[in-house]
Amino acid sequence: MAYTPMTARGRDEDHRAATPLELFFDLCFVVAIAQCGARLVHALAEGHPGTGVIGYFFVFFGVWWAWMNFTWFASAYDCDDVPYRIATLVQIAGVLVYAAGVSRAFDENDWTVAVVGYLIMRVALTAQWLRAAAGESGPARTAALRYAAGLVVCQAGWVALLFAPDDLKRWLFLVLAAAELLVPVVAERGHQTPWHAHHIVERYGLFTIIVLGETISASTVAVKSALDEHEALGELLPIAAGGLLIVFAAWWIYFAVPMHERLTSNREAIPWGYGHLLVFASGAAIGAGIEVAVEHAVGKAHISQAAANAAVTVPSALFLLMVWFLHSRHFKRGPAQQLALPLSALAVLACTWAGPYAVLYAGLVAAATIAVGVTLATRGARPDRSGL
Repeated sequence: MAYTPMTARGRDEDHRAATPLELFFDLCFVVAIAQCGARLVHALAEGHPGTGVIGYFFVFFGVWWAWMNFTWFASAYDCDDVPYRIATLVQIAGVLVYAAGVSRAFDENDWTVAVVGYLIMRVALTAQWLRAAAGESGPARTAALRYAAGLVVCQAGWVALLFAPDDLKRWLFLVLAAAELLVPVVAERGHQTPWHAHHIVERYGLFTIIVLGETISASTVAVKSALDEHEALGELLPIAAGGLLIVFAAWWIYFAVPMHERLTSNREAIPWGYGHLLVFASGAAIGAGIEVAVEHAVGKAHISQAAANAAVTVPSALFLLMVWFLHSRHFKRGPAQQLALPLSALAVLACTWAGPYAVLYAGLVAAATIAVGVTLATRGARPDRSGL
């Protein structure tokens, strides 16, 4: 429709699913995720893991938070009329501008382009919240106005960050990031926006698929380039096979339980939603790690074998632990099922010292975790059929 009043969606709405516009919005984040991963690969391959991980966290936070802002608003107030679509497309443009500024932010601590991208997104999103406030009354209106005010205040902080001394920017970044995280907590005090649990879980699952898909894409390009330049099939095949097993296992484990059953209020939803920063970041970092392992195998990365292996095993283990913490532990019965993923994460980390076959061994551990989980589920008659 050309225009329809923006009113709250029903929390118990049947057959609520991601819209084509939401899928398009997610797809445009592939560019930003790829930029973050590329900078991480460069830093790790050059032997700067500390700088690389910190820079990666900062730029990935911007990607994740932009996606979060849109996703939760859309779950509560998506009306799919012309103004809503235009506002969403403007936010997509902002995401692409942000992506263009990732390399400068990462390499030079220059956040100008990234902040401009956020400014574009925030203008559109603030207008959306004000529109939602116009269609609400009472506590719901107050919550929407708090969101709009929070966005304006935080964005003013990001603009001010551009004028701060370079040695203070990253410390001030942490302060502003904490302020951003507080906006939903403060805005929804006294009123919970009508996000839809099944819809939110689906949206997070779709973004997880995009992250893992970007990992497969980046790994494939890295292996192909290495083969074209060096023809090192023997060195690359174990990395490719192990990386594929890790990604397959990550997908299986993430979607093993019906998480929407637990998201009944903000008390469960906000920590779950925020915790996905590490799920998404580690999932994307697996692909970057595989690229580093490939570069090391053909002599392009001047780091130790253990460091190259850790680029894969550390994010893989973090992904397993975070999925266990946010998802799986709530659906387990008995110590065997409860310990499956934490022990698997430790075993994946131990593969760091397994030499050239570390990625393959980590992939086999991940595959074995699935087998153990299915076996435990069969014996315990678990409804999720995976034990994970």
